[in-house]
Amino acid sequence: MHAQTRFQEIEVVPISPAIGAEVRGVDLAQPLGERVLAEIRRALLDHCVIFFREQALTPRTQLAFARRFGDIHLHPFMKGLDEFPEVLPVVKTETDTRNFGGVWHSDQMFSPQPAMGTMLYALEVPAAGGDTLFANMYLAYEALSDGMRRMLDGVRTFNVGDRFRSAGGKSRQERYQGMSGMQVKSPGNVVTESSHPLIRTHPETGRKALYVGSHTQRFDGMSEEESDPLLAFLTRHAVRPEFCCRFRWQPGSLAFWDNRCTQHHAIDDYAGSRRVMHRITVQGDTPV
Repeated sequence: MHAQTRFQEIEVVPISPAIGAEVRGVDLAQPLGERVLAEIRRALLDHCVIFFREQALTPRTQLAFARRFGDIHLHPFMKGLDEFPEVLPVVKTETDTRNFGGVWHSDQMFSPQPAMGTMLYALEVPAAGGDTLFANMYLAYEALSDGMRRMLDGVRTFNVGDRFRSAGGKSRQERYQGMSGMQVKSPGNVVTESSHPLIRTHPETGRKALYVGSHTQRFDGMSEEESDPLLAFLTRHAVRPEFCCRFRWQPGSLAFWDNRCTQHHAIDDYAGSRRVMHRITVQGDTPV
């Protein structure tokens, strides 16, 4: 992170030394000038995930803000709002038995061009619980030994969007039977399996990050049995507490994270309560 960055148009307050900052002094429902937008992007690059409080956003205004950062990435498996298909409702009802995103992951990692960023906006949240954890993949990479970094250089991973090994090979339709608030759709002819470099170079900062998550099934060109021991170490290592922050949601909060250098985990600890969010993902580039 670049703590020395000075901002003129917004206030940026880090929430942990490793990752995350609150951005204050901006109304995301209003058209933003280029200087403000540039500082928001700078804050995102500095802190990997940024948070905005007390925002009053509709699907239309959230989408307008997201489009300032690029084209919108449609989820191939989950259905968006009827009027705004780019906006994915992330809903857990009082009777649902599991949540959406309750594992460590980087969004759309199964795509050839995964989502650059994700914007999640809170409409309804539990009285307690339902927080989201974020982990800094720059720090995860930099904490590896020199020997490990040399060994991993050039290694690629195979990533899938459906029938995860961790879910026993069940389809999304089967896995999400306990989620009445989410609608699964067919991906059609969209590619949902991809190979990516395990060590990813961020296209804007030039920093290297560990690029791994729950979509990662094995190392490309290796068997699952060969991949499992090292992959298990890397997935544990990537989310060490010193790389992480925890965000407590409130109605009107928006989180904007950089999938190129983070993982996140939606904590499923609010059985019997309702949580309603609107999610938009911004199209990214081919990882290198």
